Amino acid sequence: MFQRKYVFGIADGTAQAVKDDGAAGGSTAAETVSVTPEDLYSPEKGYGFVVEKNRRQQELLKIPELNSAFDTVYWYQDKDLSFLQGDGTGCLLDSDGEIAHLEEVTGEPMEGEHRRIPLCFKTDVPHEGNYKVTVTIQTDEPMKNVIIFTGRRRLGFLGDIKGDAPEYAAFTHTMMVNVCDIVPRGKKECYADTTLDITVVADRPKISSVTIEEADCPTVYIAGDSTVTDQSADYPYAPGTSYSGWGQMISGYFNENVAVSNHAHSGLTTATFRKEGHYAIVEKYSHAGDFCFFQFAHNDQKLDSLKAQGGYRSNLERYVNESRERGVYPLIVTPIARNTWKGNDETYNDLLEEYAEVCIQIGQEMNVPVIDLHRHSMEFIIKTGREASKSCFFPNDYTHSNDYGAYFMAGFVAEEIKRVCSDTEEPAYHLLAESITEGYGTWKPDGRIVPLQKPKIYEEVANPEEAKKLLSEVDKLDKPADRASVLDMIIKTARFFPTNVYNDMFTDVVGHEWYAGAVECAYQNGIIDMALVDGKEFHPLQPVTMEEFLVFAMNGYKSRKTLPERCEEKACTYDDKCSSFAKNYVRAAVSVGLIAADGSTDLKKVLTRGEAVELCRKMNI
Repeated sequence: MFQRKYVFGIADGTAQAVKDDGAAGGSTAAETVSVTPEDLYSPEKGYGFVVEKNRRQQELLKIPELNSAFDTVYWYQDKDLSFLQGDGTGCLLDSDGEIAHLEEVTGEPMEGEHRRIPLCFKTDVPHEGNYKVTVTIQTDEPMKNVIIFTGRRRLGFLGDIKGDAPEYAAFTHTMMVNVCDIVPRGKKECYADTTLDITVVADRPKISSVTIEEADCPTVYIAGDSTVTDQSADYPYAPGTSYSGWGQMISGYFNENVAVSNHAHSGLTTATFRKEGHYAIVEKYSHAGDFCFFQFAHNDQKLDSLKAQGGYRSNLERYVNESRERGVYPLIVTPIARNTWKGNDETYNDLLEEYAEVCIQIGQEMNVPVIDLHRHSMEFIIKTGREASKSCFFPNDYTHSNDYGAYFMAGFVAEEIKRVCSDTEEPAYHLLAESITEGYGTWKPDGRIVPLQKPKIYEEVANPEEAKKLLSEVDKLDKPADRASVLDMIIKTARFFPTNVYNDMFTDVVGHEWYAGAVECAYQNGIIDMALVDGKEFHPLQPVTMEEFLVFAMNGYKSRKTLPERCEEKACTYDDKCSSFAKNYVRAAVSVGLIAADGSTDLKKVLTRGEAVELCRKMNI
C-alpha cells in the first residue's frame, strides 16, 4: 500500500528517500522525501511546488482541472509572484510581503478584500483512488484565516492556527482526498490524473510536512452544472471575487471517513453530463457502497427537450436506476436558487420552482433521499434581501456563488444530509450522515467585494501579436461568420479572456456551448449593444452583417483605445445607409480607418470568417 511523507525546509538542499518510523494512522514505515524551496514540480521529479515559472513551462500545469485550479490573473502571467523560502520548520512564502511589493511597483493598492498568493505543492500518486492526507504546519506565530485546499480547489480546512512561541506548536489536519480522471473544460476527451495537489492560503502560507497514504473509504461522486463544479480561481486571491460551486466546498464538511469526487461542469444538463463523457468516468470508478449526488436544472430549463416533466425527469430517473444497479446510493439535490427578483413589485422570482418540485416527486416515488437546497437557498435569499445576498455571489452575477456563498450553501447541503440520511431505512445513508463534521462556522468577507483591477502600468502587457496568432487559427475562412464566432475573435483582439461560467442572460445561449464564455465576456465588457438583442435572445449562430460587426468591433476598440475626439458626432456618407442605433458606431469605424470613408462599404453584406479576421487585424489594438 502506497505511503509517503514529505518533510519541508531541509537545510542541506538534498531530496533523498529515507525510511521514517511510521505513517499517519498506520504502523508501517513510509518513504520520506525532503523538500526544499528549490524543488519545483516536473513529471520527471514527481513532486514539488507549482509556481508561475514551471506553470508557464509545462502545458499540463496550465489545465486547472489537472492541478490546484489556481493561476495568476492574466496581466501577471508573465511575472513571478511566488518566492519560496525555507527554514528549519518548513517551506513558506511571504504572501503579504509580495502583495505589498506589487502595490508598490504598480502604484495602485488592491482595493477590497485582503488578497493573498497561494502556496501550491503537487505530487504524483500511483493511481486513481482515495488518499488520506495529513498536513502539518509548525509556527510560533498565530495564523488567521488559513485555508487548505486539495485537488481542484476543494476545501480541506478553514480556520485559525494558534501559534505557541517558543515551543513551535504543530498544527495537524487530516482529510480524505480523491484523485480521479476528468474531462477538462473545453476538452472533448478524458484526461488521466494521478497527481495530488495541496494548497495553503494564508498571510504567510507554510507547509512543514505532508503524509499521504492510500485509503479505502466510500466516495461521494457529484454530477451537476456550474453552480456545483470545482471552479478555478485567479490570484492574488480573494474569496469574494472567485467563482465557486458548493460541490468544491462540501468536502470541508465531511470528516476523513468520506472522500469527494466532483465531476460537475459549467453549462451541463442532465443530457450533456452523459453525452460529453463525464458520467462515463463516474460509472468507471464508482463502486458498490459509494454515493452519487445529482443537481441539474439551470441549463435544462432552456431546452424544450429537457422540460421539468419531460427529459429532465426521465434523465434523473435513469441516473437513479443505473446507480442502484451498480450498488451506488443516489441522492438528488434540488437546484440552488438564483438571486432573481421581479421588477414590477420587487418580489422574489423563482425561476426553478417546477424543476425543484420534480426532484421532490422523484424522491417520493423512487424512495430516493432528496437534499432540498432550492428551498434553503431561496429562503435565505428572500430573508436576506437582494442587495445583502450579493455578498454570496460573484460580483454582478445572480446565479454563481463566490467562495463565501458556496461554503454557506454547502452548509445547507450538510445540514440536509444529516437530516435526510438519518431518517432513511438504508444503513449506508446513515454512514453518510455520521460523516458530517460538527462545529463548522461561518466565512464572511473581510472587506468590500471588489474585482481585482488591472493596474495602469500593466495595461499594455498583453501582446497584440499573440492576439493575431490566435486569429490565424480560425478555420473555414470562406464560411459566413456568425455572431458567436465574431465575438470570440473580437475579445481575442481586445485581449480579453473568456469566462469560466455563463450567467444565463440570453435564453438561447446554453452554458455548455463552446461560445458561452465568449458571450459572457463580451457582455460583461460592454461589447454587446442591447439593440442587437431580440427580447432575451441573442441569436449566437446568426450570420453577421458588416454593420453588426462594426457595432461589436467599435465597442471592443473603445475598451482598449480612445476614439478620435467627437468622431461619433461627425456626419459621414453612411448616415442614411445604416440603422439609427448603429450610426455612431459606423462614424467611429470611419474615423479609425476600419472602413472606407467614401461610402463604398456595403453595411448589409454578410461577412465571411476570413473577412472578419482581416477586419480584426486592421483594428490594431
